[in-house]
Amino acid sequence: MPEITPLPLAQLTTLRVGGTPRRMIEARTRDEVVAALRDAWADAEPWLAVGGGSNLLFGDAPFDGTVVLVRTSGVERMPSPREGHVRLRVEAGHSWDDLVAQTVAAGLRGIEAMSGIPGTTGAAPVQNIGAYGQEIVETLVEVELIDEATGDVTTVPAAELGLGLRTSVLKNHYGSVAERSAVILSVTLELEQVGHGAVPVTGAQLRTALGLDETASVSLAEIRETVLAIRARKGMVLDDADPDTYSAGSFFQNPVVSAEFADTLPADCPRWPMAAVGSDEDTVIPLDRFDGSLPPRPTGTPPVKVSAAWLIEHAGMRRGFSLPRSRASLSTKHALALTNRGTATAGEVAELARLVVQRVQSEFGVLLQPEPVMLGVEL
Repeated sequence: MPEITPLPLAQLTTLRVGGTPRRMIEARTRDEVVAALRDAWADAEPWLAVGGGSNLLFGDAPFDGTVVLVRTSGVERMPSPREGHVRLRVEAGHSWDDLVAQTVAAGLRGIEAMSGIPGTTGAAPVQNIGAYGQEIVETLVEVELIDEATGDVTTVPAAELGLGLRTSVLKNHYGSVAERSAVILSVTLELEQVGHGAVPVTGAQLRTALGLDETASVSLAEIRETVLAIRARKGMVLDDADPDTYSAGSFFQNPVVSAEFADTLPADCPRWPMAAVGSDEDTVIPLDRFDGSLPPRPTGTPPVKVSAAWLIEHAGMRRGFSLPRSRASLSTKHALALTNRGTATAGEVAELARLVVQRVQSEFGVLLQPEPVMLGVEL
């Protein structure tokens, strides 16, 4: 088994914090990942699978367990049953942004707006990553994973992963455990073959970000270049020379609240309705499951997503805010990112996160939820 001298998690996470595990495995093949996990599970010891370390806040204390570094890579192109589409099976350790670059170069549409998101492909469904109106749920077909409960490797359709707003049944949310304890081994996506010419831009959020009207068409390469430039201006593209990128990206989720509650917030707080009221779409129920009754059509006012960054700044914590003598601060480019200015501890990052939560709740009555997986850290 490819066991290596344990490295501090501070060297393996984009927040650059975290203690040293007792044992570390660097798995470069699928078989090595499976063997390492089964070994840790057989010993009933604490364990952690780490890909790019871009969505992880790990405590400062040593970790009395095994860390498995998932370093697999590779993309297999497969036919799709849908005309004009292709399927890609991607190893879990494959760089997500490298994958996006490959798909754009191949003229495949579906994930180009998620350019620049750090981390590995296997972590993408766990978080249901998304940006500028695109989410992986739109193109994900299935994942291959290994379950902790059984040690079995199975293929699971995307519909069974409970994909929602930055969540899935595989994610360890702060204060809770994952509904299904498993590690993804590969991801299968279905993308549209559109080539390298200009194509219509679907999605109002992406058009707004690109500064386009409803009739505009641009190439996938132009979309990728523009998204990367936007993310770089926000400090959301990893750069060793820029401490604003020593972060876990957006640390808090944009909260989803009722429309009635949203109306109590200041009018200039950005907000986005989550769904249309009611539905005129037909309901299709397989005959073998039809019991003679139809589910009620949705009624009422849909929930609203509001801007966490706006709430943070208007609760008195501007970009670059930090506590006295702390080496953690809000990004100078984007209030939603908590950053390590070079030598911060996990405790300092957590202290700043607690203050952000308290101030926003006190000012607006909104309880912000952290996005990163947190181990050995309390807010």
